[in-house]
Amino acid sequence: MTTNGLRHLYIEELKDLFSAENQLVKALPKMAKAATAHDLRAGFEEHLEQTKGHLARLEEIFEALLESPKGKKCVGMEGLIKEGAELIEEELPPAELDAGLISAAQRVEHYEIAAYGAVSAFASTLGEKAAEALLKQTLQEEKETDLKLTQLSSGINREAATSEREEEGNARGKKAKAARA
Repeated sequence: MTTNGLRHLYIEELKDLFSAENQLVKALPKMAKAATAHDLRAGFEEHLEQTKGHLARLEEIFEALLESPKGKKCVGMEGLIKEGAELIEEELPPAELDAGLISAAQRVEHYEIAAYGAVSAFASTLGEKAAEALLKQTLQEEKETDLKLTQLSSGINREAATSEREEEGNARGKKAKAARA
């Protein structure tokens, strides 16, 4: 009975991930287009191709389970993508926008890391060795993407902080000049 309950949960979580990955396939091009740093744009484009591979792996798992991947919408991913879209709509300086995009993308990666970690553990418990291997491969790629984003954020965050300090200095200079006039 427990295994049947876990199998049901496993399939539902896989459907959730399938929905999440499909949503990302639509969101990543928008994030790439909004990114101003070349490395960040290239990273989003590379992750888009990886995400298509994640979908193919999930489809392979569903075929083996004789189940359909359809029928569920991942509202968690929907919310994360909505937050990222709102950020893109703001009129931010380039480095600040890129820093925000990285933050939004890392939230997505952490969500996926948690989800893939859970379903790979379910697959292991259920004896789904082939699926477990595919899910762990995707989990590893998600972790690598998160690490790349962290590495990119170091320079971009410094750039955003520097431009902010310059803007503050310019504003103080204008106030002082206006006060002398």
